[in-house]
Amino acid sequence: MSRYLIKTEYVISRITLGLGYLAAALLVLLLGNVFYDVVMRYLLHDVSIAMQELEWHLFATVFLLGVAYTLQTDGHVRVDLLYEKLSPQRQAWINLIGTLLFTWPFCAIVTFYGIGFAYDAYQIGEISGDPGGLTHRWLIKGMISLAFSCVLLSSLGVVLRAWQQILCVRVGAVA
Repeated sequence: MSRYLIKTEYVISRITLGLGYLAAALLVLLLGNVFYDVVMRYLLHDVSIAMQELEWHLFATVFLLGVAYTLQTDGHVRVDLLYEKLSPQRQAWINLIGTLLFTWPFCAIVTFYGIGFAYDAYQIGEISGDPGGLTHRWLIKGMISLAFSCVLLSSLGVVLRAWQQILCVRVGAVA
C-alpha cells in the first residue's frame, strides 16, 4: 500500500508541476501582452479593448493555476509561529486535518458553483460589455472550476504526503 501511495503522490506532483510550468508560460505571454498594449497605446496611440481584457484573463489564469503549484511546493502563506517548532509528525497531522476540514470543502464548493457560473455564461452567450472586447466569457469563468479542481488534486498530494509521514513515524517508532 505504501508503494501505491508514493506512486500516486508522485503522479499528482508531476501534474501539479506541469500546472506550475503552464502558469509560468502564461506569465510570459502576459508580459508580452502588456508590452504590446503599452507600445500600441503610448507610441501608436491605438487602444485594443480585447488586448486589455486578455491581460486580466491571462492574469487570472496565471493566478488560478499557480495556486495548485504553490500548495504542492508548500509556498503558501501560513502562520509559522507554532508550526515550525512542531515535530514532523505533528506538522503532518496539521496538514492532513487542515486539508480535509478546510481545503477540500472549500474547493468542492467553489468547483461546484463555478461550473454553474460558467455554464450560465455559456448558455446566454455572454461576451464583454465593451465594444471590441472578448467573446466567450464562459472560458475565463470556467477557469475557476478547473483551477479549484486542480487545487483539490494538489491537496490530495498534500494528504498523501502527510499520511506517508505519519505512517513512517509510526513504523519507525515500532521498529
